Amino acid sequence: MPIYEFYCEKCNTVYNFFSRTINTDKIPYCPRCKDVKLKKKVSIFATISGNKEESPEDEGLPPIDESRMERAMGILASEAEKIDAEDPRQGAQLMRKLADETGLRLGPSMEEALSRMERGEDPEKIEEEMGSALEEEEPFLFKQPTKARSSRPKPKVDDTLYEL
Repeated sequence: MPIYEFYCEKCNTVYNFFSRTINTDKIPYCPRCKDVKLKKKVSIFATISGNKEESPEDEGLPPIDESRMERAMGILASEAEKIDAEDPRQGAQLMRKLADETGLRLGPSMEEALSRMERGEDPEKIEEEMGSALEEEEPFLFKQPTKARSSRPKPKVDDTLYEL
């Protein structure tokens, strides 16, 4: 059951909406402003990590082409079924293809880990040696440099889970 994020420009807040079904078309109104339709905010990956705050790099992100992201996820799902889970090279190639299809680039630690996997190194050994570096860094970055945002403050995040 998916959780979608939506942003209200008027009150500069991100809201989370729970849906019992996959619902990519429904756009709710702002729970606070009531009369403002929200904008869908694409979350590439979600992690559960306590109260970790968004990093300043999250500000001013370029808009993500949702159709491109859906197409990339379809390709990833289709190719994931074909790979040999015992071959680290194939897993690394799949991650690179995901980055290429989505328009993202790999962070330095992820790049190093994938290069090592492409050379045939054991992924568990790589994770053991690089675990903290991989956990502390964003695995994917936007290829295009982002323009600095105006003086608008970082959006607030409403922790309430609303029903879509």
